[in-house]
Amino acid sequence: MTSTPTGSMPTYVGMPSFPAAAKKAVADSQLRRNLTHATTAIRTKRQRVVKELDDWEQLRQAGKAIKDHTLANLDTYLIRLEENVVKAGGHVHWARDADEANAIVTRLVQQAEADTVVKVKSMATQETGLNEALAASGIRAIETDLAELIVQLGDDRPSHILVPAIHKNRAEIGDLFRRTMPGAMADVQAGRSDDPPKLAAAARAYLRQEFLSAKVGISGGNFAIADTGSLVVVESEGNGRMCLTLPDTLISVVGVEKILPSWRDLEVFLALLPRSSTAERMNPYTTIWSGVTPGDGPRNFHLVLLDNGRTATLADETGRQALRCIRCSACLNVCPVYERAGGHAYGSPYPGPNGAI
Repeated sequence: MTSTPTGSMPTYVGMPSFPAAAKKAVADSQLRRNLTHATTAIRTKRQRVVKELDDWEQLRQAGKAIKDHTLANLDTYLIRLEENVVKAGGHVHWARDADEANAIVTRLVQQAEADTVVKVKSMATQETGLNEALAASGIRAIETDLAELIVQLGDDRPSHILVPAIHKNRAEIGDLFRRTMPGAMADVQAGRSDDPPKLAAAARAYLRQEFLSAKVGISGGNFAIADTGSLVVVESEGNGRMCLTLPDTLISVVGVEKILPSWRDLEVFLALLPRSSTAERMNPYTTIWSGVTPGDGPRNFHLVLLDNGRTATLADETGRQALRCIRCSACLNVCPVYERAGGHAYGSPYPGPNGAI
């Protein structure tokens, strides 16, 4: 549950202050082992693939320049994006804050006569507390990203931007799956196997029927291209593509800072993001769509453009730097405070250095 005052970042209701929460987290030796193992592995892999590019720093500076230009002309590009989404057969909704975004999505789901939605991993909807808002209206939201599913089944909270269940090891995940999806885990249960491929197979079996029966899919967006009204989602599992292509209605909640002017700009970020986030040379799944196409994919597409304090941040000469963030989570993986205290101690959907800003 999140509390979201207008124009500010949400904090989880009932969370203690960071010093108190961090003190408790640092005393959890298993948590520290899990975090140290995971962040060290990610840092090492990232360093290796970044070194493959002689122009890595130039790419980063190019990304910064593109972001700064876009943010300085945000009104122009947002209007262009809206025009091109509508031209491609989509619908655009503007949300001033989390409550307005949640109300728009809830109304659209109800109009689709759905009581269940499947979701792509989305920081924007985590930020707005969408799942809780949908639940209050009797709508069940199913997270389909493996790590988000782990968090959801455990009635837990994400602790990392990219790897929400980084605080769990595979033994803990195996125990959770056996408790919450015994049918899908039947072939694993006898041997109490914690083999990651088997755990992933169990999650796949658990989610398959949900994908095939869902009327509504909900996503965020890594990027939005103003020139064509296109949305871009990058992921590693393929679950996102199932959510983005199978339901009749697709609703994407996207922060206004995610916009890029053109495809040429996207090229820079598709080189930066996978190496900095998952230490991959390219994303296994990059899904791009523009509005709706008869006979292919969703029949209805809705884009909800979310402000929720971003305009106020843009007006702050120092704070606006945070709007360059592409959610790669590299700052988390090098932060000594995060590695020891974990994400839950921050009491926010955005933990770590940039989240603190």
